[in-house]
Amino acid sequence: MMRKGERNRISDVAGVTVGHYTVDTPRHHTGVTVILPAPEEPFLFTHKMVAASAVLNGFGKAQGLVQIEELGTLETPIALTNTMNIGKVHDALVEYMARQAEAHGVRLRSVNPIVGECNDSALNEITERVIEKEHVFAAIESAGVDFALGDVGAGKGTTCFGLKGGIGSASRVFEVGKETYTLGVLVQSNFGEMENLRLDGKPIGRELAQKLASSEPDKGSIMIVAATDMPVTSRQLQRIIKRAGVGLARLGSFWGHGSGDIVIGFSTAQRICSEESSGTIALRALNEEYINIPFSAMADATEEAVIRSMMEAGPVGNRHSLAEFVKR
Repeated sequence: MMRKGERNRISDVAGVTVGHYTVDTPRHHTGVTVILPAPEEPFLFTHKMVAASAVLNGFGKAQGLVQIEELGTLETPIALTNTMNIGKVHDALVEYMARQAEAHGVRLRSVNPIVGECNDSALNEITERVIEKEHVFAAIESAGVDFALGDVGAGKGTTCFGLKGGIGSASRVFEVGKETYTLGVLVQSNFGEMENLRLDGKPIGRELAQKLASSEPDKGSIMIVAATDMPVTSRQLQRIIKRAGVGLARLGSFWGHGSGDIVIGFSTAQRICSEESSGTIALRALNEEYINIPFSAMADATEEAVIRSMMEAGPVGNRHSLAEFVKR
């Protein structure tokens, strides 16, 4: 039996918190969202998490995925922002990790910050690059389990299926054998053509596109972050997070040419200690006879997270909210 978590957020995975900083002015509708995979102790850089990434369509500028692909570990928080601010947010995460390393008595000689982006230029003067280091730090300071959804943080200026997009999240709790696990998803939604939008299998986008005279092509992106407390290898986790694409397809997405559809996943179940001196480490892994269960959880949570990103977002500029047309 699969059910929603207590908060129906990625923070239903114990230890995971999320913080936002939102810029909302006449010229700028943008921000930054930071996912903290764990509390400060033990230090994430020296006690890494199993991680994986999956690129469904690569029209994106995410940073840090090459090392995740090669090593299968996560060593920093994950930040989301707009396309033109990705370098500045990366720099802020470097400084944050340097401060954390100093506090933990660790010499930091290399670090792999993970930063994802969506292009919010339809609602934001993106080339003015208004996100600063202090905004990233403020998002980290504000992180908690009951974080806001909708047009906040990195989702403030995003558009989804021609309507207002934003930050969405959902979770699923399920049993594998005798153990209970949680999988949570957070999205920054900025993709899709209005006429293709489907809810509960119904093609509501066609009627909306006619009503709103919308004919914009799919040229946005979506960043998807998944967390689980299930013990998995990086290879298994990549297989699981790829099923985010099923959730997107249910909504009517075909991962368009101009869309950066990128998934990042991590498991909190076990840590990989860089200070281990034995030469080997022992990691638990999922029996893949049961992997269809988290496959289904990933598809369901992604679909719902996108819907929540739109339903929780109010209208911004010329972008209507889905909640104006749909009651759920």
